[in-house]
Amino acid sequence: MQTRHEIRIETMIFLYQQDLRGDVVVEPFKEGYDLYHAILSHLSEIDQMIKDTLVNYTLERLSFVDRAIIRLAVYELMYTDTPKPIVINEAIKLTKAYSNLEDEKQSAFTNRLLENISKRLG
Repeated sequence: MQTRHEIRIETMIFLYQQDLRGDVVVEPFKEGYDLYHAILSHLSEIDQMIKDTLVNYTLERLSFVDRAIIRLAVYELMYTDTPKPIVINEAIKLTKAYSNLEDEKQSAFTNRLLENISKRLG
């Protein structure tokens, strides 16, 4: 059985593949697949929330990895009961592991964006 963190990593990879290639390579019974499909079913609302919150930036300018991480986190903020600090902390962990080059700029950007979305959601 996978941990919640492992499921998030798997889901992030599925979202990345879908965004980059237009398809997803999935082995049967992957636990992140259900979460991935739930995110896809709400993708237009998730993307609109991100677009409405970004300042002087566009969704399309985000890297594929960052877009996947942020979409996953925004889904959790909007549609699950997971506490907001946990969602944001997990997104920062993923960003630091998979996106930060040699500085903390991307994790700081992701943190600010998700904090602002969290405030919008109340």
